[in-house]
Amino acid sequence: MVSAIGRKARLKVATYSEAVGFFLFLIKETFFFLQKRRIGLRVLIMQIFFTGVEALSVIALLSLGMGAVLIVQGNSIMPLLGDPTLLYEILIVVIMREMGPLVTAFIITARSGSAITTELGNMVISHEMEAYMSVGINPISQLGVPRLIGVTTAMILLNIYFNLFGLLGSWLVANLISPFPFREYITGLVMQIELVDVISSFLKSFVFGLIIAVVSVYHGFKVNLAVTEVPVKTIQSIGTSIVGCILADVIIIVALL
Repeated sequence: MVSAIGRKARLKVATYSEAVGFFLFLIKETFFFLQKRRIGLRVLIMQIFFTGVEALSVIALLSLGMGAVLIVQGNSIMPLLGDPTLLYEILIVVIMREMGPLVTAFIITARSGSAITTELGNMVISHEMEAYMSVGINPISQLGVPRLIGVTTAMILLNIYFNLFGLLGSWLVANLISPFPFREYITGLVMQIELVDVISSFLKSFVFGLIIAVVSVYHGFKVNLAVTEVPVKTIQSIGTSIVGCILADVIIIVALL
């Protein structure tokens, strides 16, 4: 019994050590990729297009709906509280600091993270990784690094896009239901936005993008030679990415208090 527990503990330690080593190697190769501009540039562009451009409609719909609901509900409640500036504080905290990065991260995890793990896993099964190594190309550098840069870049840009639609575009939707002067709305937002709000939003989007990319690539390369491993690793990738983003969110919130 004790020996079995010890073996499980050693296995977990070895797994964590392998994951940390993979992360450090991926980061190191990222700097080399940026310096040498390797041929993985095409993979990088396609990853940004798939992760960022093709997700614009979903991000816009969610941010517009969320912002409009907050404005309509908040505009009806604020007179009862006697402080109209609370509406802008709620919008900034909910959309810019919290829901923007998190919702965007969840969408990217479901779309791009799962796709990356599945694609890389299938490439392992079809022996494409061996073909790369046979000609002296490191598959992690060639396939993993462009996806890391692409997902992280797209995450930051989509978060900005979410914030713009959630804070500004949603006013158009809310104004159809309950008239709200645009100048008053913009002035209230500008007066309430602080530097820490911008830093928090950017930092979270960067960290979330990094987590999603690293986890997705790692699980993709962890597939061995069985086709049945691909969906298992994809599910593990999605779950780990979501948990990692939530934990990172809590840590960043505490650090910026």
